[in-house]
Formats: sequence, C-alpha cells, structure tokens
Amino acid sequence: MNNTYVTMIRGEVPQHTPVWFMRQAGRSQAEYRRIKAKYSLFEITRQPELCAYITKLPVDEYNVDAAILYKDIMTPLVPIGVDVDIKAGVGPVIANPIRSMEDVARLRALDVEGELPYMIETIRLLTEEMLQVPLIGFGGAPFTLASYMIEGGPSKNYNKTRQMLVCRPDIWDALMEKLTQMTIAYLGAQIKAGAAAIQIFDSWVGAVNRAEYEVRIFPWMERIIGTLKQQYPEVPVTMFGVGTGHLLSLWRKLPLDVIGLDWRCTVAEASAMGIAQTLQGNLDPAYLFADWPIIRREIDRILEEGKAHGKHIFNLGHGVVPEADPDVLKRITAYVHEVTAK
Repeated sequence: MNNTYVTMIRGEVPQHTPVWFMRQAGRSQAEYRRIKAKYSLFEITRQPELCAYITKLPVDEYNVDAAILYKDIMTPLVPIGVDVDIKAGVGPVIANPIRSMEDVARLRALDVEGELPYMIETIRLLTEEMLQVPLIGFGGAPFTLASYMIEGGPSKNYNKTRQMLVCRPDIWDALMEKLTQMTIAYLGAQIKAGAAAIQIFDSWVGAVNRAEYEVRIFPWMERIIGTLKQQYPEVPVTMFGVGTGHLLSLWRKLPLDVIGLDWRCTVAEASAMGIAQTLQGNLDPAYLFADWPIIRREIDRILEEGKAHGKHIFNLGHGVVPEADPDVLKRITAYVHEVTAK
C-alpha cells in the first residue's frame, strides 16, 4: 500500500512528496472520453463497477499517490429535491432555484444509504478490492452548493447569492443549516464506506469578502469540519477554493489537516501567514502546456517552498483541463517523485 499521502499529512517522513491532481479522473484521458461518449456523468456514477474503474484510471496512468472518487459536487443535491442537470459546456443547471424560505423548507434531509447506495458500493469496491493508494472522498461546501442553487447555474459574479447572504440572512442561514446537515451526513457516509480522506471544495467562496465570510460562512464550516474530526479523528480533511487568499488566515483557524492553494497564492506566502497545516498545491494548470524546462523550473520552485514549509502535497492550483496531455501529467508525477525521493 502506497500511503505517502496520509504519511505526509501526519507529519511523518514519506518516501517522496505525494502527488495527485484535482480532476485527474476523466477530462483528458482517452479511455475516459471513450466511456463518456456513451454515458453521462450521472449514469457513470450510478454504475459502481464503471465508476470505480474511472476513479482508478489516473492511478494506473499517472502513478499518483491518491485517488479521488469520480462524481460531481451536485450528487447529494438530487436526493434532497434539487432538479439539476449537468449540461455539456455549461455545467450544473438547476430548474428550481432557491428564492424564498418556502423553497428552503421544501429541501429534504439526505438519506445517503437509501438514496446513494451506488456511491457506497463504489467506495467499497475501490478500498476493498482495487486501490493500493488512499481514496479521497469529497463534497461541495455549503456556500458553493448554495451558489448554484440560488443562481440556477454557474455564475461570473454570484450577485444573487451575495444579495441573499447580505439582504436575507434569515433565508441564508436556513439554507446553510440544511446544507450543513446534508454535508456532514454525506461526507460521513463516504468515510464509513472506506474513504481514507476528505476534501471539501468551496470552489467559489472567493467571491465573498473576509468580513462576510467570518460571520455568515465560517461558523458553518467550523461545525462541519469539527463534527467530522470529532467522529473520525484519524481521517484528514482538506479544504480548497479558488481566489481564497484573503480567507486563508481564517481557514488556518479551522480544524483542517490540509489547506489547498490555487495558483494565485504561493506556498511561501501561505506559510508566512503562520499556517501549521499541510499545504497542497499549486502548479498553475496553464503550465501543463509549456515546454518541459519551464514546467520543471516552476515545479522546483513549488517543491522548494513546500520543503521549507515542512508538510506539502503536490497538486495543481485548480483542476486538470480537458485539453491537457496525459503524458505531461505522468511526467510531472515521475519528476516530483524522483527529485523528492528520500
């Protein structure tokens, strides 16, 4: 078993710096594209054997040190009453957006085992039969889920979401309560099924200023992460968001094990904030298209800063883009392993 990922988070000395890539399962892989031509994302995730196979693909192709479960952050929203469809080239589109307290009241509690048995079976297959690396389970954070539910789909400015947060805190808090309960149940079920670690994606929370985050979002995240750490103290929890440099000084106060960085904030800058947690990141995905000497120079800089911090997991500063060359990802993984080998 290659347990480098967990070893690093625990503060022990791993055999090399662990590597994995957000959105590593799917996107740019030829085998995945072949499968995706036949099935939608939701159709894949409802077939445990196929979903497990796709989850394992990048482990085999890239030799990464962790797998992340193939699914979408929208997965738990369907069972609670959200009418969502993932449209190619657009993303999640929601037919019944949240506009009122009545809309929030209609959301049901999540019954993971009753509504998402295929996810539980996928995790079981991976952890009991298929993987020799840790499996990372994941979910969307309440703000990011709420942003889709309120906007009705992707947004560039999250105006409706921020307006509700500021102008209707009663509706906002009611929605946060529902999504917090759902997230605790959803992530807890993944851990009970066998996930070795959890990553929470608050992808779009960078749209909120620090003061609003501290009052309207931080307490919910503290409750989610604190509950998970109380129930499953041995399972590491990571948080990642885009454009969240202004929030890192708050994130360091959360009971997180790992803080993921996008490419806008360097590992050295985050470390200088006094963050004690493991830092994860943060090669700009744009570098995947550069000549190898340029990629290598940027990797070296990130690894040097990670070494100075003490606990570092190599990753991208956002997800793998569809146009990325799988051979480049494979070469990056091999290079990080080679130059950090103990």
